[in-house]
Amino acid sequence: MDGFKRYGLYVVPEGALYAAGAALLGWDSAAGAPLEQPAIAGLPESAETLTATPRKYGFHGTIKPPFALAEGSDAAGLSDAARAFCAGRAPVNIPRLEVRRMGGFVALVPAAPSTELSDLAGAAVAALDPFRAPPSASELARRRKAGLTETQEALLQKWGYPFVMEAFRFHMTLTGRTPHADAVRDALTQYLAPTVPQPFVIDSLALMGEDDKGFFHLLHRYPLSG
Repeated sequence: MDGFKRYGLYVVPEGALYAAGAALLGWDSAAGAPLEQPAIAGLPESAETLTATPRKYGFHGTIKPPFALAEGSDAAGLSDAARAFCAGRAPVNIPRLEVRRMGGFVALVPAAPSTELSDLAGAAVAALDPFRAPPSASELARRRKAGLTETQEALLQKWGYPFVMEAFRFHMTLTGRTPHADAVRDALTQYLAPTVPQPFVIDSLALMGEDDKGFFHLLHRYPLSG
């Protein structure tokens, strides 16, 4: 578990949905191995091209964004803290997921906002923050290139990431940016429809590690058993 560049806490689905999402992206974070990507009817671009940017993260929804370990922290301590956090939290039920365009990319998202999920993510960000090293100047500059709001800038300075707490929007990324987002959304809706459970129950969180090539691996899965 040691030796990874960054760590994060993610929702990583299981079963048919995970298999379909991982195949789409071409990376199985649980097995730590590439996957052959499917030919999907209706896609205006190949899956390989569409997923080049998000592939290395694997199929997931971010809860605690990736971070380097703070000086004096180690992966074992982070794992213990993540396990303790999850043991005190209840599962979250999402009544319905849908494939949606988010600006220039496409993601699988809750059909309606979930207060319970936002609360879970906010609590995880705060609970594990003692393990986070401060972001470098180059990382801060990269985040700011997106043109942050005043609120997002404040979140970046406090939590090392601009899209947490009140700016959190849960999503499981399916593609990178594409000029054909509407057509891609429609094709991926059909592709994923047989695999998406309704409701979608989040009953565990996964500790992820980023290797030296930038690919994320599932290190531990902790049940939400509170």
